[in-house]
Amino acid sequence: MTSIHSAPLLAAPFLTAAASLTLLAAMMVTATPAHAASDTCGKDRHSIASVQIENDLFGNGADRNYTHGTAASLVSAGPVPQILKDIGDGTPGFRQSDRMQFSVSLGQSIFTPDDISVPTLQRDDRPYAGWLNMGLGVVAFHDGCDGEPGRIDSLEIAIGVVGPWSQADDVQITWHDWIDTVEPRGWSNQLKNEPGIVLTYERRLPRSIDVQWIEDALPFRLEADATPHFGFSAGNIFTHAVAGATLRVGTDLRSTDGVPRIRPSLPGSAYFEPSDSIDWQLFAGTEVRAVARNIFLDGNTFRKSHRVEKEPLVADFQAGLSVTIGPARVSFTNIWRSKEFVKQDAWDEFGSISAAFHF
Repeated sequence: MTSIHSAPLLAAPFLTAAASLTLLAAMMVTATPAHAASDTCGKDRHSIASVQIENDLFGNGADRNYTHGTAASLVSAGPVPQILKDIGDGTPGFRQSDRMQFSVSLGQSIFTPDDISVPTLQRDDRPYAGWLNMGLGVVAFHDGCDGEPGRIDSLEIAIGVVGPWSQADDVQITWHDWIDTVEPRGWSNQLKNEPGIVLTYERRLPRSIDVQWIEDALPFRLEADATPHFGFSAGNIFTHAVAGATLRVGTDLRSTDGVPRIRPSLPGSAYFEPSDSIDWQLFAGTEVRAVARNIFLDGNTFRKSHRVEKEPLVADFQAGLSVTIGPARVSFTNIWRSKEFVKQDAWDEFGSISAAFHF
């Protein structure tokens, strides 16, 4: 959303998120042992709280397409729930390990056409839509303590609602009324109510691409690594296959698994290890998605609704900076996304801000 109309639709999503995460935190603390768990490398694991805000205000300032996303999550040091282990056992490619963590998240994403002042249906532009969801995720680390390349398997199941139930219309309309700016007038044309589910699997192969030549050229004993990834999402919200890679340069790269993003996106994680001083990482990456279904373009699954012809391949490019100070981490990512539907005028550009804290 543009600068004035989008100063991140924080109010309503985060009020809901705060209440829900308070309950989730209590549940997760109850499930956490009295002492922090240890992974196979002998490092302490703690619970981590994080928030993400994604908005085109932070990119090109255009109010269109994927215009805003808010997410809050908790990574638990407690035992992984059996239901997630069972789902993992039934997911091709996912394998459990001795070092696993699970997360709970709550998020809302908002999508609009180019011109939100038009009350009538804009047939050549994407539908108005919102996605309110809760996610349960598990990460299995298959890496050794000797620094040799391993792999990271991630699995998440997100359950939520699309349509008026998502409250996206109320959030945007209320916010615009509050700050006295352009009234969004087309929400009567949004997708209809529909429960949604998405299962997402990702595999990352840390440090499996040799970039020693980059590290050798860096000053001040800085580190570099490159991590390819692949995976898929399946469900009535998103169905696609993905492949990509990320390059990082900075300090203490093994202390983090990348920064979190709101899906669909390049992979990342709220997990990080606290720093005794200040650690930082510059990163850049790309991902290509072969898209079979995107409800926010294809329209409702079982009911007639507005739809547009989607592009079969979508690419994301991103670059950003992450800084860890003591038990806290902040990051900013700029994302460029190729056209998602045939009559889309231009690529999207938006930004993502995240903050995380150990407790």
